[in-house]
Parts: sequence; structure tokens; C-alpha cells
Amino acid sequence: MTHQMIIPVPEDFSFAENLEYLSRSADECMFHIEEGKVSRAIEAGGEPVVFEMEDHQDGISVRLNMNGKPGAEEQAAVSGFIRDWLDLERDLGPFYEMAERAPLLRDAVSRHRGLRVVGIPDLFETFVWAILGQQITVAFAYVLKRRFVETFGQAIESDGVTHYLFPSAEKVAALEPDALRELKITARKSEYIIGVARLITDGELTKDGLLALGDDRLIEHRLTAIRGIGPWTANYVLMRCLRSPDAYPAADVGLHNALKLVAGLDRKPTLPEVEAFAEPWQGWRAYATFYLWRFLSSEAE
Repeated sequence: MTHQMIIPVPEDFSFAENLEYLSRSADECMFHIEEGKVSRAIEAGGEPVVFEMEDHQDGISVRLNMNGKPGAEEQAAVSGFIRDWLDLERDLGPFYEMAERAPLLRDAVSRHRGLRVVGIPDLFETFVWAILGQQITVAFAYVLKRRFVETFGQAIESDGVTHYLFPSAEKVAALEPDALRELKITARKSEYIIGVARLITDGELTKDGLLALGDDRLIEHRLTAIRGIGPWTANYVLMRCLRSPDAYPAADVGLHNALKLVAGLDRKPTLPEVEAFAEPWQGWRAYATFYLWRFLSSEAE
């Protein structure tokens, strides 16, 4: 059965900008895009639910597709997921005011206004994506993620499309590294992913527990104590899952390339320069980074 609902959005939100970002890879396996509609499977109340969302004059139109009539729990789960995924609770007014005074951000914000830091609500999924992306191209990271999800995730058929639930930490915790190495994931990354899965499964690493620390630096310190998690990965998790608007993956290659572009440099900036460029962005460095990433990719299109 299907059920329709409308999710209201803030004024400074553009469905088109976020859809364009979501469309950046043909190898994306966690959602499907066709004719301006995004469909995805999530777990709600212990059952898989497939939803489809599209732009609507009153916000985001969402259609739920599941066996039986979706109840309040399923509706709330989907609504909450979308609001988190697209960071709809965030007031971007202060960010845009700051960006108007920041020459390095002005063009990026002007071109992509309404874009949100598109998140990864699930902590384990965020870690896997970040670990897979360490020191390889984004394109190859997508290939590895697809192999991982299609091998260990749960397939859900809906309207002729196969959707996947991301592999659970519990399932991956029971694996040995060789199972991941068969997918061409390196030995160390396989060990890192399984190590994180076991911490999550044992309850030693939780999203609520990290958020309860209440400070980005404390969270970064906690995360970098985990094998395979350096400052870049920690800040990526802070940005995409824990929703810090000020997380700053200063060592990110894409960020360096974007800063080289907007600053008009003939070389990549040094790490001290990357830190110095961001001084005026304090409080909003995650959003600044995300907009610069998007600007760099749109320049290359």
C-alpha cells in the first residue's frame, strides 16, 4: 500500500540543488533517482519501508510503499530520516550572512544556494563510506561501496527497482577480513571496517554516546582513538552523521583543490593556509567545505 505525506521545508532550501548533488554518481547504490524522484529503503519498526520523494510547492512530497498500511511509527521514521538526511532543521540564515562577507565562499553560495549538507544518518554507514574513501578516488569508493552493499545488504524490490538496506554492523562484525578483501577492499580497510562494526555491536560506539560528549574536539579525540580513524575521517563523521556545522576535514584533497580554485592559487594551499582560510568561517566550516566541494565539482561538469 502507499501513503502520501508532505514534509515542510525552510525557505532557504532548494530541492533541485540537493537532487543535483544526490545525482553525482551513477554507482550510488543506497537510493535510486528517476525523473526528479528519489526512492530509498530504510528500516522502520523492524520492517523495510521504501519511500519516494519529489519536489512539491508545499515542501517535499513523500510516498511510502510497504506491505500493509503505514502507521504513525513508519511515517515518523521516514519523516525523521528525510529531515536528518537533508538537514532540514538547520537555519542557514547565519551561514549565508557570513558567506556574503567571505570572498572565497561567495561564488559557491551564489551558485548553489539552497544546498544542504546531505548527511548519512546511520553511524556505521558513515564510517564505512569514510574508510572506503581514504586515499582513493571518489569514483572507486562508489564502486567498492556498491560491492559491499550488494554482497552484505538486504535487497528490497519495489516498483521494479531493487533497493538495499545498508549492511548492519552486527552482520559485518561477524565477518573476517578475507570476506571484504574478496571485494577488492584492502586488508587494512577490511580490518578497520570490521573493527568499527564490532565496537558498534558491543555498544562501545554509539551515535547518542558521541553526541552526548557535546564538543567537536572531544568527539574527534574519541574517534581518533579507534584504529584506522584519523582526523579527516573523524571530521567527516562529525559533518555527515553527527551534524556538526563546524567540522573541518582540513586534510581533504577536494577541499584543497577547491580552495586553490577560489583563491586563484597556482598551487595547492598548505595545511596552515587551509586552516587560515577557514578562520572567518568559524561555526560554519562544515557548510563552507560542503559548498566548496560542490562548487569544485560543478566547475568540472
